[in-house]
Amino acid sequence: MKKLIATLLIAACAGAAAADGLESLEKFIRATASGRAEFTQTVTAPAREGQAARVRTSSGTFEFVRPNRFRFHYRKPFEQFIVADGQTLWLYDVDLNQVTARAQAQALGSTPAALIAAAPSLQALQAEFMLANAPARDGLQWVQATPRSKDSALQSIRVGLREGEQGVELAALEITDSFGQRSVLAFSRVQLNPAIPAETFRFRPPAGADVIRQ
Repeated sequence: MKKLIATLLIAACAGAAAADGLESLEKFIRATASGRAEFTQTVTAPAREGQAARVRTSSGTFEFVRPNRFRFHYRKPFEQFIVADGQTLWLYDVDLNQVTARAQAQALGSTPAALIAAAPSLQALQAEFMLANAPARDGLQWVQATPRSKDSALQSIRVGLREGEQGVELAALEITDSFGQRSVLAFSRVQLNPAIPAETFRFRPPAGADVIRQ
C-alpha cells in the first residue's frame, strides 16, 4: 500500500510539473505582444564516418511584434537578415548581396518563428504542431513541438521558457531537422512588450542586390 501511494504521488507530481511547459507557452503567447532579445545559435551537423561533428556558432539580435512580424539580425560571423513584414519573408545575405523573398503565409507554418512570434494563440499553433510537455531541464520549462505536416523539413522543436521579472520569457529553442542537424538558440537580455518601431520590419532590397523570388 505504501508503495502504491508513493507511486501515485510521484505520478501526480510529475503530471503537475509537466503541465508547466504548455501553461508557460500559453502565457507567453497571450501576454507578450512584442519582444526583443540577443541570441547565440549553435548548429551541429551529424558526424560523418571517420569525422567529428561539425559545429558552427553565430550570434545577433531578434525582435518581433505579434502576430506576424519579426526580424533576426545575424551579426557574427557573417551578417544576414531574416525579416517578416506580414506579407513577405525576406532573407538577405550581406556578403553575397543576395535577397530571397517568399510569401510569408506559405513559409512560416511549421517553423520555429511560428512558435515564438507569429502565432496569435496556443490553439492556432496546434493546427500546425502536435504540442506536448517535456521534462523541466536547466531551470526551464520545455514544450515539445512536432510539425503535423509530413513535408516539413523539421523533425522536432523544443521551446524552453522561464519566469523572468517581466513575466514568462523565451529562453531557448532546440531544433532538429529531418537530416539530424541540431540547432540551439539561447536568448539573453530579453525584453517583453517593448515599443518597436514599424520600420524595423520593413525591408527594401539594397541597390544592386540580386533578388530571388520563390
